[in-house]
Amino acid sequence: MDRPSGTTPSPPPDDASGALAMTLHVVVAPVFGTNCTVVSAPSGDCVVVDPGAGTADDVAAHVASAGLVPRAVLATHGHVDHTWDAAALADRFDVPVVLHVADAYRLADPFGSLEHGSPTGDRGERSLVSGPLGAALAAAGARPGDYREPARVETFDLAAGEDGALRWGDVVLHAVGAPGHTEGSTLYLVGEPGAGLVLSGDVLFTGSVGRTDLPGGDGAMMARTLRDVVGRLDPAWDVLPGHGPATTVARELATNPFLAG
Repeated sequence: MDRPSGTTPSPPPDDASGALAMTLHVVVAPVFGTNCTVVSAPSGDCVVVDPGAGTADDVAAHVASAGLVPRAVLATHGHVDHTWDAAALADRFDVPVVLHVADAYRLADPFGSLEHGSPTGDRGERSLVSGPLGAALAAAGARPGDYREPARVETFDLAAGEDGALRWGDVVLHAVGAPGHTEGSTLYLVGEPGAGLVLSGDVLFTGSVGRTDLPGGDGAMMARTLRDVVGRLDPAWDVLPGHGPATTVARELATNPFLAG
């Protein structure tokens, strides 16, 4: 769960594919500006990545108008601003919700898993759920009690830096373990060498990186992910973060203060 300071959600041009065989359609969630992406193959098979609160209807409308066939709902990690509408879309399309096994527990307890707790045993939900997250949900006409846990969840298990090809129908993505923001944070790579895009979730932003101060975050692990995973990505690739504007690997390697030098 993150939103880099000083940025305004601004995804790349809608339905832009460039040299990719896959087509991308981005819906920006009204809560925390999460970039929800529909990745579709020429055949019409598609997956939905990071459906934040308030994206379900727009995603469903795009799927219908484009004649797409959803195969799965994916999450780059388990924070609720990336999974709020996962159950609604999975039920509507009769598909599984898929994420790294280390983050699957967050789907059952999305708010408690965001709270460090206090010495008195109180999880301290007022600090976040009744604070910025609660306010953002309320502004979008939602409440924490409206959240639904997905009924059908599938997981994969990748070590940090490990790359695994995942296929749903004709949609093929490469998932790369990138822990640090959460235990199971994952990069999804779309395309081929020299002509690809990274769905970076809350690992990498334009000019910033994901926070590590929430439960499951690990600053040392994030540093290793940035060095050994992000630092070895193809510089030619584009990046669509979980929040904020698109960027490129080359630009971030050269200018991002958490990566440069």
